[in-house]
Amino acid sequence: MPNIKFVDENKEVVAADGANLRLKALENGIELYKFVGKLMNCGGYGQCGTCIVEVVEGMENLSDRTPAENQKLKKKPPSYRLACQTLVNGPVSVKTKP
Repeated sequence: MPNIKFVDENKEVVAADGANLRLKALENGIELYKFVGKLMNCGGYGQCGTCIVEVVEGMENLSDRTPAENQKLKKKPPSYRLACQTLVNGPVSVKTKP
């Protein structure tokens, strides 16, 4: 079972292989959204781009970027992911709201 470390919150959670990063964050009280994102998020469908996280360690343990991510993150560094589109398959450390 992979561990997800939320660096800024200093919190580590355990997830099943293939767990959705956004859902695990929300289930564990990790705030992914800035003010506007709290009001306008798409609910995890990859359409709004407000659940961006920065992967600090463990990029190789995440699913590949989806077409929605490629579109929303084309001007962002390769370490940025949309939490709603990211599946966790091993240990990873992320920063929320980069």
